[in-house]
Amino acid sequence: MSIFLYILTVLVLVLFAAVCSGLNVAIMSLDVADLRRKAKLGDKRAKAVLPLRRRIHLTLASILLVNVAAVSTTSLVMESRLAGVLAGILSTLLLVIFGEIIPQSIFGKNPLLWTSRLAPVMRAMIFASYVISKPLQILLDKLVGKQETKLQSRHELGLMITEHLGSEASELDEDEVEIIRGALQLSEKHVRDIMTPIKQVFWLTPSTVIDAQKIDEIKENGFSRIPIFNPELTICYGVLLIKQLLDIDFDDYQPRVDDLSLHPAQIVGGMTALDTMFRKFIGAHSHLMPIEHKGKIVGIVTIEDLIEEILGHEIEDETD
Repeated sequence: MSIFLYILTVLVLVLFAAVCSGLNVAIMSLDVADLRRKAKLGDKRAKAVLPLRRRIHLTLASILLVNVAAVSTTSLVMESRLAGVLAGILSTLLLVIFGEIIPQSIFGKNPLLWTSRLAPVMRAMIFASYVISKPLQILLDKLVGKQETKLQSRHELGLMITEHLGSEASELDEDEVEIIRGALQLSEKHVRDIMTPIKQVFWLTPSTVIDAQKIDEIKENGFSRIPIFNPELTICYGVLLIKQLLDIDFDDYQPRVDDLSLHPAQIVGGMTALDTMFRKFIGAHSHLMPIEHKGKIVGIVTIEDLIEEILGHEIEDETD
């Protein structure tokens, strides 16, 4: 074997070992769930890599078999022209530096890019080593089991979203990040944390007469919906919608509250989670709900209160 062919053979073998080593690190660093999401969004690279990552034991066995074959052959080729100790030292340095450290650093920086580009190479490795790698896959599937999809906790998702703040690469602006973080915290907060205490609530009783003086009082408070309770604050009869009063001539007729039609209101407990409150508002077709504690009404919550909690900012209208 000429010196040129000898050097070329060693370089090709080290290159094979480097590709296998880099692919080993890259394919294992990819998450199946993340690839699946990207593939659904039309990412061609994820679509190419996903089948290989799903059958990770087959892919891994094939890569390692080819890698070991390349490493072993490199040592044998170098020993054919160099002394045993020198060949061992040179092959070790070549394989560790150029066949392990450098390719793993390069492939690990952008694993999806490299695995997608070299997906045909991995398929060729699987084909070439199938007789051995397939039984290894079956054995590993039984011993280790298939990898389960890992879901992030609420706190982990919150941290991931927070990382978008100040990042030029992020597609989310600051307002979107705040909204998502606020929504993730809804189930950890209770309605009593955001309710308006009953002392600050403008409410009426069924026997209240709606006359000119009461109208002035209602206008002064500026609310479009007024809850109707009994004096003991144990019963909610409903919610009076102010728009129902527009057609009444109060010079000729001063109705009592119980003469008017009320919108039904659903009472909820103070420990109700805020995400549950959204479903209750949707189901009840209401913007306001009384809050009770130990059989007594202690406050109210509105859909605006929930939206403010998500936005992280108070919504001020003309009456605030």
